[in-house]
Amino acid sequence: MAVALAATLSLATLAHAAPQAPEAPGTVSVPEGAKLFDVGHATGVQIYKCNGTSWAFVAPRADLVDDKGKLIMTHFAGPTWQAKDGSTVVGTVLKRDATTNPAAIPLLLLSTASNGKPGRLAKTTFIQRINTTGGLAPDPLICTAEKVDQVEEVPYTADYTFWQKGVA
Repeated sequence: MAVALAATLSLATLAHAAPQAPEAPGTVSVPEGAKLFDVGHATGVQIYKCNGTSWAFVAPRADLVDDKGKLIMTHFAGPTWQAKDGSTVVGTVLKRDATTNPAAIPLLLLSTASNGKPGRLAKTTFIQRINTTGGLAPDPLICTAEKVDQVEEVPYTADYTFWQKGVA
């Protein structure tokens, strides 16, 4: 009985353990003392609009899932993340790394510009976008005066990590 209870408690502890910080280059590293509390794996699109000579970034649209594939939040213009509990966070870019994978959208470090109502994302102070694939703007040669206001959605994936500042 005691062994079964100890095993159950160990499993419960593992289920609530903090997520492991994924590898990220130093160019987008989180400041010392921040603690990772959430990770979401995004699949979605980067939306661009032709202005007649080049593609202008409009917004992202993505679903983020946990390690088990369960939807945990969405990502959209702002840049904003909204958790299933309704809490939101809006980020502002601090650092950008376009050199790690030139064939994909840049890695980012963002700070929190604003937090919405209490919930999953309320304690967010930093967000990283890492492990990116795809999402780059379409070829500028296909953005011509005849295609002004044309919108293109370019598929991408990324991992987003959510950090709380100054937590031991």
